[in-house]
This record gives sequence, C-alpha cells and structure tokens, in this order.
Amino acid sequence: MTASDENVARRQDGPGPSVHGGGDRGAEQAEKAEQAEKVVELERKVSQLERAVESHAAVDQAIGIVVAVGKLTPDQGWTVLRETSQHTNTKLSRIADMIVAWGCAGDLPEEIRRELDASLARAQAKSNCAEAPG
Repeated sequence: MTASDENVARRQDGPGPSVHGGGDRGAEQAEKAEQAEKVVELERKVSQLERAVESHAAVDQAIGIVVAVGKLTPDQGWTVLRETSQHTNTKLSRIADMIVAWGCAGDLPEEIRRELDASLARAQAKSNCAEAPG
C-alpha cells in the first residue's frame, strides 16, 4: 500500500489514533462525566437524608406532645399521629409539624384538631397510662 492509498483509506475510515494521546482524552472525559454523575447522585441522596432526619425529629417531637397530652405510651402516640394523618389525608410529616407548632402556638386547623381528638379518645380508651398515678 502506498502513502496515498493510506491517506485515502484514512479519510474513508475516519481519523486513526492520535499521536498526541487523543484516545486517552476521550476516556478521561468519560471518566470525569461518570464521576460528575456520581457526585450529583450523592448530593441528591444527602439532601434526601437531611430531609428525612428533619422529618424524623419533628415526628418524634409530635409523638412526645401527643404522649404528654393524651397520657399515652409512645406506641400509642405513634398510632394517633398515623391515624390523624390517614383520616385527614395529610402527610404524616405535615401532621407532626402542625402538632409541634400547636405545642407552641396553641392552635391547629379545625379538621386536624377534630381528628386528633378522635384518635386520642380511641387511644385513651385502650390505654393503661390514663389510669396510672401521676
């Protein structure tokens, strides 16, 4: 094959490997893109975990308020929160936030208050804590 035949073949097949390591550059760029995707995914997971921790703290605080107000066990407090959430079609974390705010501000939306009272009454009817000296 002559030099001109090689040039024709190269033009038809596209450029061959670069003398300056261009093939490595493509691999490096692909690796950097993959790492960037991993960073974005990890940042998303960290954000989700931060929200989960905040939500969990509010739920725990709300359980404490319900336990104190209703003279219930923590398990019963959890049940009251869950029932209130389900019966009002409101996310549990939102119910928890409202109850924590209620502990400070003293008011709840009427629908939430009615269902909370009903859930508390059901739990208190089953609770041994309400009868304990205290």
